[in-house]
Amino acid sequence: MADCILVLDAGTTSTRAMVFAGDGTMEAVAQAELTQHYPRPGWVEHDAGEIWDKTLKCAREVIGQDAPRIAAIGITNQRETVVAWDRNSGEPLARAIVWQDRRTADFCATMKADGHEVMVQKRTGLLLDPYFSGTKMRWMLDYDAAVQAAAQNGSLAFGTIESWLVYKLSGGAHISDASNASRSLLLSLDGAQFDSDLCELFGVPPAALPEVVDTHGRLADCDPQWLGAAVPICGLAGDQQSATIGQGCLSFGETKATYGTGAFVLTNKGREIPHSDNRLLGTVLYQENGERTYAIEGACFVAGSLIQYLRDQLNLIGSAAETEELARSISDSGEVVIVPALAGLGAPHWLPDARGVISGLSFASGRAQIARAALEAMAHQTHDLASAFAADGAPWTHLRIDGGMSANDWMAQDLADILEIEVERPDFIETTALGAAILAAVGCGLHADLETAALTMRSETTTFSPKMDGDVRTSRLARYSKALSAA
Repeated sequence: MADCILVLDAGTTSTRAMVFAGDGTMEAVAQAELTQHYPRPGWVEHDAGEIWDKTLKCAREVIGQDAPRIAAIGITNQRETVVAWDRNSGEPLARAIVWQDRRTADFCATMKADGHEVMVQKRTGLLLDPYFSGTKMRWMLDYDAAVQAAAQNGSLAFGTIESWLVYKLSGGAHISDASNASRSLLLSLDGAQFDSDLCELFGVPPAALPEVVDTHGRLADCDPQWLGAAVPICGLAGDQQSATIGQGCLSFGETKATYGTGAFVLTNKGREIPHSDNRLLGTVLYQENGERTYAIEGACFVAGSLIQYLRDQLNLIGSAAETEELARSISDSGEVVIVPALAGLGAPHWLPDARGVISGLSFASGRAQIARAALEAMAHQTHDLASAFAADGAPWTHLRIDGGMSANDWMAQDLADILEIEVERPDFIETTALGAAILAAVGCGLHADLETAALTMRSETTTFSPKMDGDVRTSRLARYSKALSAA
């Protein structure tokens, strides 16, 4: 009996495949790390062929000979990362440009200087920043000969990672779900398909873009050669929208924060097209039968990647788990503050040229102080976002957290202390994958609707309540503000 969901979770540092039962239990998982390419400062690239190969290998590993049990496939992905491929060969034309990449900063600055940002934000909910997909497509068209040639002969296909994986799995379906498409700078929040005027503004040929589809339903079918059966693809969502659904934030005002490679906060805005006066983002949360539910979002580019940097580049820690032990080993950070602008600053600052800062160092500063300051930076960044959300009339009354970093109890408590609200963490923190499973389960009919699926498939939770003395909190935030000005 087909009663399980296969989820493909194509992240920034790894790709995974998971099998979920209809009650949300994860039955199997396989994971493979992805190679990170840094050809120049500020440039970040992936090999799209590697993403496909490793994703397929993981999928085959988790389902084994049980393809008949898979009712549907759900895909969630690192957003804004752009793949260019040839429609005829189905092969990538260049390395994928990753969401963290900052190479289009000058192009964005020129467009801002030319007065385009107000119109772009009004229509798309986004700001002119290298983060988003459209400027990456434009860069490929300007500087990559293979992409240029494909555009000229009509064989060019652009897509984000979910679009690329669906194309490969299905043998040619070129689609993008509305949540991912809304991150491109090329889709009006109230437009069914990519906007011709925005495509002209950014110099991206509409013919190279995918069809915009719902986030759940029967969206495409997997070619039987890959998994041994023509499994329907029934759920697609960008990772942050997927995590929001996995957290059950299906009612207006409910908020989640995901601490993975970056940190991303989304608040459900219902059918209301969001607008921010405080440099937050409007985005599509999900789309069902052509009807959209929206979210307002704040994005910080560096979270877990800061811990990875301490481990891999500075050799200060041996593992991410070590940071909690180090943080607990001292009473405070000794006034050490980290502003983790290793890839610029995201919301609400949007400074692509900002750079990371470690301040307050003394001879008493060691591994423990720096590790604790790195964890404290998560709460500091989140507090900046909380202030912007409140100024936009969307204050948080509580916060649901997830992502790999949220497993750190010390960090979860610190968030509650700095934000002065209750922080709730599910016992099963892989809510990004769970959200894709929920979408696919509804899309294939295993569950009647998103509310039913979320109620059935979500796990129990743990709550962290604020305990910090007000003077300590005020001093922490003052030191962070001072360090931020240096970034």
